[in-house]
Amino acid sequence: MTVSRMIARPLLASMFVVGGVNALRNASDYAIKAKEVTDRLVPLVKRTLPQAPIPEDPATLVRINAAVQIGAGAALATGHVPRLASTALAASLIPTTVAGHQFWNESDPALKANHRVHFFKNLSMLGGLLLAAVDTEGRPGVAWRTRRAARDVRREARHLRASARREAKLAAAQLR
Repeated sequence: MTVSRMIARPLLASMFVVGGVNALRNASDYAIKAKEVTDRLVPLVKRTLPQAPIPEDPATLVRINAAVQIGAGAALATGHVPRLASTALAASLIPTTVAGHQFWNESDPALKANHRVHFFKNLSMLGGLLLAAVDTEGRPGVAWRTRRAARDVRREARHLRASARREAKLAAAQLR
């Protein structure tokens, strides 16, 4: 791991660990804000995944989101499965941002400005998480490796076909 990744990952993850701990401690307060989003999101998820055991209680969903942020934040900070951790954090950040920073609904100019700043800060963090989610650390990605494997298989198939034709000609010549 490069020095820049060794520094950047914990810095990016720190807000999620701190935010997750804070959400666990104050789940009932966060649930009030989350209710508007969970009331829309839970039925959609249940229709999409009818077998999944999705809780409906906003406080439980806040705790689950907090646990994801703490776990994935710790994984990203330590460099364990950083791409998966970044993806999980990005997924958890979207409902958190929509529920917590609805600046468009605020009438108080000071609160509106504060929520707008936090909303766009979260969008910035989402951008960083998306970059971290696709960072292959200089190694070939899955798409490249798949294309390479397919090319190698096609080349090997051509060699086998040519070899089989040569063997068939030799066998035919011996039968004459």
